[in-house]
Amino acid sequence: MNKTDLAELSINTIRFLAVDAVEKAKSGHPGMPMGMASPAYVLWTQFLRHNPKNPAWANRDRFVLSAGHGSMLLYSLLYLTGYDLSLDEIKNFRQWGSKTPGHPEKNLTSGVETTTGPLGQGISTAVGMAIGQKYLNSLFSPGKEPLLDYRIYGVASDGDMMEGVSSEAASLAGHLGLGQLIFFYDDNHISIDGSTDLAFSEDVAARYKAYNWQVQKVEYGNDREAVAQALKAAQKETLKPSLIIIRTHIGFGSPNKMDSAESHGSPLGPEETKLTKKNLGWPLSPEFLVPEEALAHFREAVPKGAQLEKEWNDKFKKWAAANSPGLELWKRLDKGDLPKGWEAKLPDFSKEEKMSTRSASGKVINSLAPFMPELFGGSADLAPSNNTLVKDAKTFARAEAGRNFHFGVREHAMGAALNGMALTEMLIPYGGTFLIFSDYMKPAIRIGALNERRVIYIFTHDTIGLGEDGPTHQPIEQLAHLRATPNVVVIRPGDANETASAWKWALEYKGGPVALILTRQNLPVLTKAKYPNLGAVEKGAYILAEAKSGKPNLILIATGSEVPLALGAKEKLEEGGANVRVVSMPSWEIFEKQSNSYKESVLPSSVRKRIAVEALSTLGWERYVGLEGDIIGMKSFGASAPASVLMEKFGFTVANVVERSKKLLG
Repeated sequence: MNKTDLAELSINTIRFLAVDAVEKAKSGHPGMPMGMASPAYVLWTQFLRHNPKNPAWANRDRFVLSAGHGSMLLYSLLYLTGYDLSLDEIKNFRQWGSKTPGHPEKNLTSGVETTTGPLGQGISTAVGMAIGQKYLNSLFSPGKEPLLDYRIYGVASDGDMMEGVSSEAASLAGHLGLGQLIFFYDDNHISIDGSTDLAFSEDVAARYKAYNWQVQKVEYGNDREAVAQALKAAQKETLKPSLIIIRTHIGFGSPNKMDSAESHGSPLGPEETKLTKKNLGWPLSPEFLVPEEALAHFREAVPKGAQLEKEWNDKFKKWAAANSPGLELWKRLDKGDLPKGWEAKLPDFSKEEKMSTRSASGKVINSLAPFMPELFGGSADLAPSNNTLVKDAKTFARAEAGRNFHFGVREHAMGAALNGMALTEMLIPYGGTFLIFSDYMKPAIRIGALNERRVIYIFTHDTIGLGEDGPTHQPIEQLAHLRATPNVVVIRPGDANETASAWKWALEYKGGPVALILTRQNLPVLTKAKYPNLGAVEKGAYILAEAKSGKPNLILIATGSEVPLALGAKEKLEEGGANVRVVSMPSWEIFEKQSNSYKESVLPSSVRKRIAVEALSTLGWERYVGLEGDIIGMKSFGASAPASVLMEKFGFTVANVVERSKKLLG
């Protein structure tokens, strides 16, 4: 079989695996894989440097399917090239327990680099991957030939181009000159509603050129030579990311549904499937046909990948022999371990009288930064407010991968980029903004949670306590939203020392993102001399101050800036004869992971008089105060005034906590 015939056979194998899988599942998106099969074939067989038998090879090229609805394109390629994904899994597309879900999932399917699906997230995550790679090279091969020279390839759709997060991320990528980033834009002119010109008529090429991307156009997606030439040109451009706009035809080969929204998100149907197979000269049976010649051709990726990895391993050995400190760092970061004795570098704030938790957080970062180069991040144009800057460190820029990263006013792109940075598996990225603007990041936070990656969010200005900026900047419902997100651990420390403990827990945790919720306003600094249990963040909640008799008749539960209120109220109430326990509960999620016996010891069921105090939404606190308890929180938006005035007006005072407590006690 000549090369042209073999290529056509292989491309149609991709197409009809997708068609048959969607048809069998009775749901899915066949059109995109049919239209993009040819460009994807060129990329995967001629350019992508990967080893199907070792998907974790450090120097592999990454492939990100931002158009995650076309997942069968990726699954077909993974199966055909020899990844740990069987044909039976293809046949089980979108079914319970399969490794081929409707959209790609990082921790489920071998070879999937990141969870994608919500449009715009994949390409934006890929930008973070390129950032992470550049920073790692600054650690391992500064000023020299990059140790890690992989590229990040991907496919984005019309919908990806429309989503705002991709614009934010593309602007950042062009500004930074991330030349390892190469994306296909599947320009098929169709979205769910119909033709894209219903709502989308801009000049995408001009926009990306303005972002400082190299932009090329391929007029016909099945022109393999044109696609190959565009990829070669993209590889040569090392100072700009590349966008290859490919005019494709959704549902290619379907006599009645090509270039139609009908092929976007629905099976072709039995009759149209037959007509399409006849049209492209494909046997009507069996379903899921994989010709031996095509499979053998795709499986050439296995020995080729093994050889590529061997060649890079030889390069790595030479580097390691000449870079002993670098090798030790590599081994540690590769394992995800923290440096020995790092805990001793955590600051103790006991000699301070007052300090905001955002300031304490900044001091923790600067105390650890010299010993933990993997701790890397910045802020969405709020670095001085979020306290994310590493002192005396350089800025990450086009010419140099410094330690301080400036995301610009791009919260959503920051969230997605942090995911990509974490997907290097060697970095612990952090990103800061005001808690209110976590709303702009939420889709990316959710993807980070699905990926279960190590990301730390620094959310400051955490309540109405930020003051005069008013209700537009005062978070109310954001914390409840974060707490409701699976795999996200929220920690709201009550003072500077608890903040240091929160950072300790966050850095040791590998199960997903951690959100640190921090104050703008100064809080009293508590000490272990007075509160021996102080800082037990690893328990989620703990007895900060026990009742004077040891047998409480009232429990005050507080987080963050409201912990001092609870302590002040306890003192006043006990002057009147009450026995009050104060529980600091910096993290619901961590507390819920504790044993039932521990939870009972902190919140005994025999004590039903409980009050939760938190200057945010009251939603969710019912589980901890019970039917006989009370919640002092926010049930409205805030207002513009000095913080002290707002706290008084909204009831976050010792006097109000005492009054509500007395009412509860009767």
